[in-house]
Amino acid sequence: MIDFLLEPLEYEFFRHGLLAALMVGSFCGLIGAYVILRGMSYVGHGLSHAAFGGAVVGFMLNQNFYAGAGAMGLLATLLINRITKNGRIKQDAAIGIVTTAIFALGVAIISHVRTFNQSFEAALFGNILGITSGDLVVIALVSLSTVLAIFFMYRPLLFSTFDPDAAQVFGIRTGLVQLMFSFLLTLAIIASMNVVGVTMIAATLITPAVTARLMTDCFSRMLIYSLIIGAITGVAGMYLSYTFNTASGATIVLFGAALFCLTWLTSHVHGRRVAHRYLHRRHHSGQTTLPRRGMEQNETRI
Repeated sequence: MIDFLLEPLEYEFFRHGLLAALMVGSFCGLIGAYVILRGMSYVGHGLSHAAFGGAVVGFMLNQNFYAGAGAMGLLATLLINRITKNGRIKQDAAIGIVTTAIFALGVAIISHVRTFNQSFEAALFGNILGITSGDLVVIALVSLSTVLAIFFMYRPLLFSTFDPDAAQVFGIRTGLVQLMFSFLLTLAIIASMNVVGVTMIAATLITPAVTARLMTDCFSRMLIYSLIIGAITGVAGMYLSYTFNTASGATIVLFGAALFCLTWLTSHVHGRRVAHRYLHRRHHSGQTTLPRRGMEQNETRI
C-alpha cells in the first residue's frame, strides 16, 4: 500500500498532476454546490465550450492560452446576461446560441488553418500530466480566489440561490450576484481545461455536488462535503490512472461517477429501510403518514 502511494511521487509530472487534480477537484466541488442549486448545470457546460473557442482565437492572435480562453469566456458571460436581461429569452436558449457559436468559431478556425496544436487537444480532452509550474500558479490563484469569493459572498449567494425574489426585497442586487458568480464559474472552467478538458468539465463541477446532496439536506455541510469529495475524486483518479495506464481526466470523472452511484444506491436502500421500519412500527396505531426525515425531500436546510 505504501509503495502504491509513494512510487508515483518519484516523478515530477505526477506530483504536478496530483496537486492540480487536488486543487481543481476542491474548487470545482465548492462552486458546483451553487451550480446545481441555482440550476446552472448547463451554464458550466456551455461556458467550457466558449472558453475553448477563445483559446483558439488567442492562438491565432499569438496570445496566451489563458488570455484567449478567459476573454472569450467572460465575453460569453456578458452576452448571456445581456440577452436574458429583459426575460424574453430564457437562459438555456441564450447559452445554446452564444457558447455554441463561439465553439463553432474555434472549430472553423482550426479546420481553416489545418493546424491542431497539442494545446487544443489538451483543452478538449485534458492533459493533466503535462501541467507546468505556470499552470499550477494559475490553478492556485483561482483556488484562492474561489475560496475568498465564496467566503465574502456567502450570504448574498445563499439568499439569492434559495429565494431571489426575497433577496431583492432585502436590497441584494441579485443580477450583480449572478454576474459575479458567472465570472467565478468562468475562471474555474478556464483553470480546469488542461486538467480534465472541455468535454468533461461539467462532470467535475456537478458530480461531487450531487453526491454531497445525497448525503445531507443542510447546505453548509453540503458545501464542505462537495469540496472534500471533489478533492478525493481528483487524488484517487490520478492514482488509478497511473496504475491502470488510462487517461487521467477520464479516470477522475469515472471515479466520481462510481462514487455517486455508490452513494445513490446506499441512500436509496437506507431510505427504503427507514420507510419500511416506520410503517411497520405504525401499522397497529393506524398512522400512515411517512416521516420527513430519511425520506426524499424537496427542500434544503441552511
